[in-house]
Formats: sequence, C-alpha cells, structure tokens
Amino acid sequence: MTRFDWPGLMRAGLVGLRLTPAQFWALSPAELLMMLGHGRGSAALNRARLDELAAAFPDISEDE
Repeated sequence: MTRFDWPGLMRAGLVGLRLTPAQFWALSPAELLMMLGHGRGSAALNRARLDELAAAFPDISEDE
C-alpha cells in the first residue's frame, strides 16, 4: 500500500501552488500530482527504444 506524504503535498499545494484549503481538499491525489508536474515528459527508456537508438547512432569512431 502506497502512503501519501500529506504534509509535503499540503505544503506543495498550499504554498507552492497557492491553492486555498478548499481547493486543495477538492482535488484528488492524482489531480494534485498532475498539477505538481508528475507524469510529464516521455516514458522511461525501455530496451526496445535503447536498441533503436543504438542502431540509429552506433558507437563507431571516425577512423573506422
């Protein structure tokens, strides 16, 4: 079971995002995490993507 860091989330929401307490408590944890920037960007590099990059950019020297 994952536990939430409520003091940290409250500090981030109330101080960092300047939400009112009513706004903060009206959000779901997922909405709050999204507002804090979690879930942005691309997915973690997996083996298939690493293989694609290795094929596109092989490790060879200029002399070879």
